[in-house]
Amino acid sequence: MAKINFGGTIEDVVTSEEFPVKKAQEVLKNEVIAVLGYGVQGPAQAFNMKDNGIHVIIGQSPEDKPYWDKAIADGWVPGQTLFPIEEAVEKATIIQYLVSDAAQMILWPKVKPHLKKGDALYFSHGFSIVYKDQTGVIPPDFVDVIMVAPKGSGTSVRRNFLDGSGINSSFAVHQDATGRAMERTLALGIAIGSGFLFPTTFQMEVYSDLTGERGVLMGALAGIMEAQYAELRRHGHTPSEAFNETVEELTQSLIRLVGENGMDWMYANCSATAQRGALDWRHKFRKAVEPVFAELYNSVATGRETEVVLRVNSAPDYKEKLNAELAEMRHSEMWQAGAAVRNLRPEKRKK
Repeated sequence: MAKINFGGTIEDVVTSEEFPVKKAQEVLKNEVIAVLGYGVQGPAQAFNMKDNGIHVIIGQSPEDKPYWDKAIADGWVPGQTLFPIEEAVEKATIIQYLVSDAAQMILWPKVKPHLKKGDALYFSHGFSIVYKDQTGVIPPDFVDVIMVAPKGSGTSVRRNFLDGSGINSSFAVHQDATGRAMERTLALGIAIGSGFLFPTTFQMEVYSDLTGERGVLMGALAGIMEAQYAELRRHGHTPSEAFNETVEELTQSLIRLVGENGMDWMYANCSATAQRGALDWRHKFRKAVEPVFAELYNSVATGRETEVVLRVNSAPDYKEKLNAELAEMRHSEMWQAGAAVRNLRPEKRKK
């Protein structure tokens, strides 16, 4: 592993220099990887591994017709590379359990009986293992239990693989039954196209992941955008102006500068007026949200967030209610304004 200084703390990381794709192919040459679930992460990880020369099959419930049909449309062949979940587990030596967290709990009684001595059970999220008392997912002691958790959506995992950049991923070994758990984990991390891999534990991954999704990455981001947009509209600003000053400038300009070279680089490339105001107000915003983040982390650590996820996401009408919530967001004035703004981007008008 390479040792990298992260802001004064030396951490171990693994890149394709230390663990090249050829080594991953060698480690995995006799493995059959079953990707269970063809939803968000499944297709991306499956195609990335396939493109890297790894033997991949898909496990998906035929009864879940939209996902089964999507797998077929993407080129997976029933009876050859696409199987019902139980059959896929039987055929595989590494089982990538990539259905949703709630579905992992529901499907576990079907998956567990088909696990064989020496198999590896792979996760991309520590949820089911860490909250085992709530999920009931307790693997037998004769399988490896491993994790590679890409720090991005399935869409980004695939896009970044195709453009050669990759998505950074954390990795962990929870149970080493074969003595090969670590090399299997690193090989899979490289095979799915990780930019670099950094070590964690299942618990630290799930705590940070749930906090991040509910916080800066999604929940807080959406909430802050909505609050600023609403305030601008209250004072007479047009929808187009409010959206541009809240979302479009962030996504099309400023956040790209942060991604390129850090927050200070973005500040340095803005006007003196913007710099001064941002430097002053960031402290006020930090103090305002610190109690909310403390509440959020506590909710994650105590399992309250898990209870909500499992209860809501396992309900029979979950998808209908989810689609209704997303539709409400999509049809709000703010995001309708956003659709109009996006359509005015030069690259859209050229089509």
